Amino acid sequence: MSSLFRSEEMVQFQMYIPSEIAPACVAEFGELGCVEFCDLNADVNAFQRTFVKEIRRLDEVERKMRFLRAQIAKEHLPIKEYDAGIDGALYAQVRTQQSVDDLEARVSESDGWLRQMNASYETLNKRFIELTELQYVLRETATFFDAAGRRDPFPDQHEDAGLLNNAALIDVGDVEHRGGGGEVLAAHGTGIGSLNLEFVSGTIDRRRMALFETILFRALRGNLYMNFVELSETIQDPETDEPVAKNVFIIFANGRELINKIRKISESLGATLYPVSEDGTKRRDDMMEVQSRLIDLTHVLQSTRETRLVELAKIAELLDMWQQTVRKEKAIYDTMNLFHADANRKAMIAEGWTPLVAYHGLQMALADVARRTQYPVQPLLHELRTRRTPPTFHRLNKFTNAFQEIVDAYGIATYQEVNPGLFATITFPFLFAVMFGDFGHGIIASLAAGWLCRNEGWLAKKKWGEDWNMIFSGRYIVLLMGLFSIYTGLIYNDIFSKPMNLFGTGWSWVQANHGNSEMWVGEKHWTYIIGVDPAWHSAENKLLFMNSYKMKMSVIMGIVHMTFGICLQIWNHKRFNNQISIWVEFLPQIIFLQSIFGYLSLLIIYKWSVNWTDPGQAPGLLNTLIYMILSPGNVDESMQLYPGQAAIQTLLLLIALVCVPVMLFGKPYYLYKEHNKHREAGYANLVGERPSLDGPGAGPGAGEADDVMLTTAPSADAGAGAGGEHGGEHGEGFDFGEIMIHQMIHTIEFVLGCVSNTASYLRLWALSLAHAQLSEVLWSMILGNVFTMEGGSTPIALVCGFAVWFTLTVFILLLMEGLSAFLHALRLHWVEFMNKFYGGTGKRFEPFAFSRVLSDEEM
Repeated sequence: MSSLFRSEEMVQFQMYIPSEIAPACVAEFGELGCVEFCDLNADVNAFQRTFVKEIRRLDEVERKMRFLRAQIAKEHLPIKEYDAGIDGALYAQVRTQQSVDDLEARVSESDGWLRQMNASYETLNKRFIELTELQYVLRETATFFDAAGRRDPFPDQHEDAGLLNNAALIDVGDVEHRGGGGEVLAAHGTGIGSLNLEFVSGTIDRRRMALFETILFRALRGNLYMNFVELSETIQDPETDEPVAKNVFIIFANGRELINKIRKISESLGATLYPVSEDGTKRRDDMMEVQSRLIDLTHVLQSTRETRLVELAKIAELLDMWQQTVRKEKAIYDTMNLFHADANRKAMIAEGWTPLVAYHGLQMALADVARRTQYPVQPLLHELRTRRTPPTFHRLNKFTNAFQEIVDAYGIATYQEVNPGLFATITFPFLFAVMFGDFGHGIIASLAAGWLCRNEGWLAKKKWGEDWNMIFSGRYIVLLMGLFSIYTGLIYNDIFSKPMNLFGTGWSWVQANHGNSEMWVGEKHWTYIIGVDPAWHSAENKLLFMNSYKMKMSVIMGIVHMTFGICLQIWNHKRFNNQISIWVEFLPQIIFLQSIFGYLSLLIIYKWSVNWTDPGQAPGLLNTLIYMILSPGNVDESMQLYPGQAAIQTLLLLIALVCVPVMLFGKPYYLYKEHNKHREAGYANLVGERPSLDGPGAGPGAGEADDVMLTTAPSADAGAGAGGEHGGEHGEGFDFGEIMIHQMIHTIEFVLGCVSNTASYLRLWALSLAHAQLSEVLWSMILGNVFTMEGGSTPIALVCGFAVWFTLTVFILLLMEGLSAFLHALRLHWVEFMNKFYGGTGKRFEPFAFSRVLSDEEM
């Protein structure tokens, strides 16, 4: 709890590690995860650091493993997830340089073997596809030649007759396209042999067939005969591994020149040409040979694929472990690149930060590494006395982490500053529930968040995108928001916009004469036990009552919340030895706020406690506050709440006015006097050597110019010694005018902020009423109409109406309204609460940890 209230005390250390065991020591720190190393080579180029060669070698290993993972994913094989905490010992205990070298050799061997296997498989598969296409070409061309051979040749056809003769003209436009075995029609019979024609045969993508025909016709001026067949089966493309529909074609032309032109056109369009003999016997022999080779290739391909799958399955068992190991090794060398290499001493010098409670553990870890590696010299670790500002570290768990992330989004806490995350665990879900209060909606939200918390073990491993990660990480926030909404819904007596009569109403309805007419009025007998009496939900003036109640409640909650924020300044001022700020900042700020707005809260409570005989004659508190400032000392009878009201209000206003010059001039005057005192004593130069460091925010007017935190390890208290209140002003000279302007800005900001921040809390009232009214509209427009229906279709309408109502409730009221209330609660914390005491100018503690390295790689 102390760590969450204030960041842990940090120690800056320096260590000397022998170069031979430096990787083992860094691996041990990676397992511990409690050390943040400083970069001692900030002026060295990243490509000129000591271990660039090792990192490049590991990058090459990672590249090979990415190739292995891609091949495994291509075959849809599962990759076994490796968890070092379950599957084996800690990495630092089993790591050796030999094991790293063996891993690199194993990965390289698997990569080389798989690439060779892929090349062989691709070659065999390409050959198999070629033989398959050749088989189709032989089969279809055989059908063509057999059909042509059964026709009678024309006896009057001469050998050297050209295709352009009228008797032998064959136009592509005259060709009949057949599919799957139809008859081939020649223009003038089947005298192909007598015409001394040559032909080209092959396969082409069916999508390019029309273009192929057009180009051939225009290029050869119609001097060709072409026939093609659409294959019923698709053929795999060896380059893209996608099935492609193809056609088998055969083209006849007269002359070697035309044949060469056809070949070039075919190859340019991606066609594959295959030689086919005119001799039927030779074609049958070729067909038998192709079929025999296809059978052999099928067996070889199947055997190769099975062998490849077996090896990939073995790699899939170890791949995740290999990748984690390489990531850790890269992180080790990246971290060692931050160290200073002392070539003379054959050692590496490292500096860093660690929590005070973990400092002794580092010494034990170094001793354990020296013992495990049997190295004769133990690494040296000693503490540094420094004035540097330590990083901020809060020890969190899965519950507090989400609330701390809300605070860190505003700004990282300054070292040892009061942390709003501790209080946000209660105030954030409560303020949300004030705006979202509904008993039924709270139950639904609590059940959903409870299911996430109950099954967080296996849900944490799911990777469903950033939206899922955001919802899952905030599961405990949603759970508390739902539970607090159940409580506020009970106070509002609201469940899905309907009242709950749990203890019986304290009102009864009686008839009363009102002028010339009679009307029903409520008569109160006793006070409802908890929350709002259910009778108010059926009253005509319900909205007027709830408006007044929630508006005043919001003002009281806002003033209490801001008062608490101002009071937290005390812990910051005491921690940083800034006593003067307690007297010239905290006290005038709290007095100013309570003199005006605290007084308003007391008036609200007082007005609630008085039984006004005629509620219409009750004074309006807003007018009372306005005239208290505009017309001090004068209280109209219509605004009289209690005797002596005018005198008390005048006194409070005078006290508030006196606080303003104290906030404005108090600290600058004190700093001016201290500056003169040090200058007269001759210490100006000595104090000027100290770093100027803004203290944590202590609200508007906080000592940005006068707080110095001189931090030493192990105890930060030792560094906040004398001069901590004012030493910062002497760093580069004392400029009273600049300090005065700075203080004036913060004073004006606080005074105006008291008004605007108090009004900002009225969003609690506005969103609460909006949520209740929207819930009532959904109920009345959907289920309300269904309940008034009559007839046999009522059950079906009830089921459908409930489904629509529940869906809209979840998506509109729970998700959209819930997100709106969440953002407004966030704004109330950031602007209205945290700016009263929180600076948020720190640096996050980011230790070197293998768990962080692996999680960052997964993201």
